[in-house]
Amino acid sequence: MAYQAGDTILDDEYNTFVNSSSSPYGYNHFAGTGSGSYGLGQTHIATVTGGATTITASQWNTLFTAMDNIANHTNDTLTSRSAVSAGDTIAIKAAVEADLATLAASVAGGCVNATAISESAELQSSASGTRWNGNHTVEQSITFSSNNDLRHFFNAGGKMRIKITRTGNGGASATSKDSSVDELISALGNFDLGAQVSTRSGSGETLTDNLANGVADLSSTYTEILVLTQDSGTYTSMNLKIEAKINNTDYTDATVVTIRTTITDPDAGDGEFTDGNTDTVDQYANFIGTTDVALHTMNPTTDEGLASVTSISGSAEVSNNGGV
Repeated sequence: MAYQAGDTILDDEYNTFVNSSSSPYGYNHFAGTGSGSYGLGQTHIATVTGGATTITASQWNTLFTAMDNIANHTNDTLTSRSAVSAGDTIAIKAAVEADLATLAASVAGGCVNATAISESAELQSSASGTRWNGNHTVEQSITFSSNNDLRHFFNAGGKMRIKITRTGNGGASATSKDSSVDELISALGNFDLGAQVSTRSGSGETLTDNLANGVADLSSTYTEILVLTQDSGTYTSMNLKIEAKINNTDYTDATVVTIRTTITDPDAGDGEFTDGNTDTVDQYANFIGTTDVALHTMNPTTDEGLASVTSISGSAEVSNNGGV
């Protein structure tokens, strides 16, 4: 059925705007429970019955208000509309279908422009030994009570965040290997795994870029998201890699997301100098100080339109080799 602005709206047109599960999607499909890459977990708007029944002002305003609330969260600009009153001719408004499509696309993309997002406290801290060489590999996970909760969290702009720090070597001062690791950590910045894409807040170093992958692209085996490799200095093969997976073969069935973070020092010449015979060289010059991989989440909030949000049910350190 064609939607002509100015026509009196009947229940068939209204119900399509509210409940269509095929493109152009209705409000309930992208804002309610949804399926696939859609859904925010908001309360469904009721459909109406009665054949050629005309729609009331209250019903029409309910849809407009709900759309505005989602747009406030996604930071989309919708067509300007004023509320209608009882007794008015309840006519189809211009661009309702286009505005619904805009909101649906924002939700399916993971609400990347949402600003009602808050960083959690540190959920897991996975530190290496006092000092290490070889590699430090950490697996950390977040769990949801259901797949709906997982999808609603990431669709609303939620993210899984990795932050890495390095502390003292254990010797007299930071070594050149410490400095190389620090440069990789700075180039990574905050790593965020989102619904459809991933990001790093840092810049620099040589990047193998698969940041177009988000949770929706993952499977039960690890997908490489990025590799940062030293682009200058002595340790140009030193690298930092981030991979991710889910506990099912498809985003629409998963309840657990796991990130594996690996810092690798492939230098084969590692060795510890004998204390007292270092000739002013740091005893641990071939080692890297303690590295700590911290897990956070970026949590959607109700500050800008959403009536409710979902959250994780738990987190875990799956493994931590502690540096070898």
